Amino acid sequence: MTSSEELEVFLDYIIREDIGDGDHSSLACIPADAAGKAVLLCKEDGVLAGISVAEMLFAKIDGELEIDWFLKDGDRVKSGDRAFTVHGSIRSILQAERLVLNLMQRMSGIATKTAEIVQILEGTNTKVLDTRKTTPGLRWFEKEAVRIGGGSNHRFGLYDMIMLKDNHIDYAGGIPGAIQSVKDYLARTNRTLKIEVEARDLVEVQTILDCGGVDRVMFDNFTPYQIREGLALVAGAMETEASGGITIETVRAYAETGVDYISMGALTHSVKSLDLSLKAIN
Repeated sequence: MTSSEELEVFLDYIIREDIGDGDHSSLACIPADAAGKAVLLCKEDGVLAGISVAEMLFAKIDGELEIDWFLKDGDRVKSGDRAFTVHGSIRSILQAERLVLNLMQRMSGIATKTAEIVQILEGTNTKVLDTRKTTPGLRWFEKEAVRIGGGSNHRFGLYDMIMLKDNHIDYAGGIPGAIQSVKDYLARTNRTLKIEVEARDLVEVQTILDCGGVDRVMFDNFTPYQIREGLALVAGAMETEASGGITIETVRAYAETGVDYISMGALTHSVKSLDLSLKAIN
């Protein structure tokens, strides 16, 4: 995951990107010594995420801003709920406003959708995973929102897990050669990364089992019935994951097969932001 230093660098970047050589709208009409107060309002029901990020942003823009928190990350909210109030320099509040809203709305939308899926899976042992289908530069925020919503994070990037998908397998000349190359690579470089291999049919599932040394098999675009057959073949020899075209309408049926994980790119790539607003108050 992103280190605290990388997160700090990113927040510095988005502040520079937005403010540039000055917030001229505020500089033009708000006195430098003017103080005021604003409240973050939830305008629809959902799960709140990004409180910790908002706190960091406010502190970076103006360490003298005073914030009263009424809610925390992961809290369920209803339209009209107040998340926090911020008091201090009006110029500083206005500079922070859009950055805080952009990140919190996006993160809260993802957390809300994730929590909906988690609720649908209640009573099963299946966990929902995110994917690498994230907005470039925003991956940490989007994956953190999945976690806040009750989901689990898959690998963060290309560096923290070996994942052989169809293109890797085809370029490498097949599953046995690809897996053996991975084993040789890990031994040669003294790495202990987990190995996941994608299977496109039951024949490939059996091939993966025959090769051995794999931590997880991904059933790619399998039907629930096919996954049950795949699970019978695996028989607990490795972790199992379902992926590919799984929707909110079908996710329960997949979970009821007994698969360990379901990965859903839709958690991050096509989620509606939660409607939030920062309003001036007396």
